[in-house]
Amino acid sequence: TVGAVLAVFFAATMLVIAVMSSVLLMLAGAALRARRTARAKAGGANGVIEAHNVGGHHWVAYGWSERPSGAR
Repeated sequence: TVGAVLAVFFAATMLVIAVMSSVLLMLAGAALRARRTARAKAGGANGVIEAHNVGGHHWVAYGWSERPSGAR
């Protein structure tokens, strides 16, 4: 009886570990996909916007109105 209870407990534990692992892999895949999408939408060669201080608290930014080379 004790062996059967331990076997069921072990099987349930393995099932929970498998479910948690699959959820973790799914979240990692979604994060990688979001990272690729965000990098593609950043624009420019390296995604950096150039900005210059024109005095005081006033800044002028360049490059953020341009479309990435692959966008239509």
